[in-house]
Amino acid sequence: MTQALITWGGWDGHEPDKVAALFAGWLDQAGMAVRVTDSLACFDDPEALKAVDLIVPVWTMSEIGKDQAVNACAAVAAGTGIAGCHGGMCDAFRANVDWQFMTGAQWVAHPGNDGVRYGVRIVSADPLVAGIADFEVETEQYYLHIDPAVRVHAVTDFPVTDGPHAVNGPVAMPVVFSKFYGAGRVYYNALGHKADVIGTDPAAELMRRGLIWAARRG
Repeated sequence: MTQALITWGGWDGHEPDKVAALFAGWLDQAGMAVRVTDSLACFDDPEALKAVDLIVPVWTMSEIGKDQAVNACAAVAAGTGIAGCHGGMCDAFRANVDWQFMTGAQWVAHPGNDGVRYGVRIVSADPLVAGIADFEVETEQYYLHIDPAVRVHAVTDFPVTDGPHAVNGPVAMPVVFSKFYGAGRVYYNALGHKADVIGTDPAAELMRRGLIWAARRG
């Protein structure tokens, strides 16, 4: 049976407990054995991590031990998948570049903060997004520093809210992307400031597909 590990904590404003419970329900429905923990001690044992098929981090603005990050990266490089959303994966550990290199992005800004209405455009024909039409959301619009190696599946157009970034002109910022890190699959969805954002279709369907895809080895 596919083994999934969900670990949550960090900034309460992102409702990590609710997001973790939402993901656990989806993975259980997909037939996976799911372990949920609110501690980063799950990253202490490198061999146990490599035995897991999927890691789902739900942490924001937290700190990870150097060895814990190395263990997580080594597990993904060996074939364990990793998938997450919003600040729960790509604003998890701002001080750890190993984590950022593995996950493929780091949050740097959300002009207008929460409550910005913006469009999400599907830009690939990958099964991760097949059949899903462009849609609008009202939440934080993430501006990310992105690994150029990622495969982008959906984008949002900046600027929507004015600011010092707007003078640079139109920018298509990735919202959904995938990549590989060694033998492991990496999936990220920038939506999910609150549990209801990532828990509502089509954002929810995108996330469900990404979790399942990342859990496959090879």
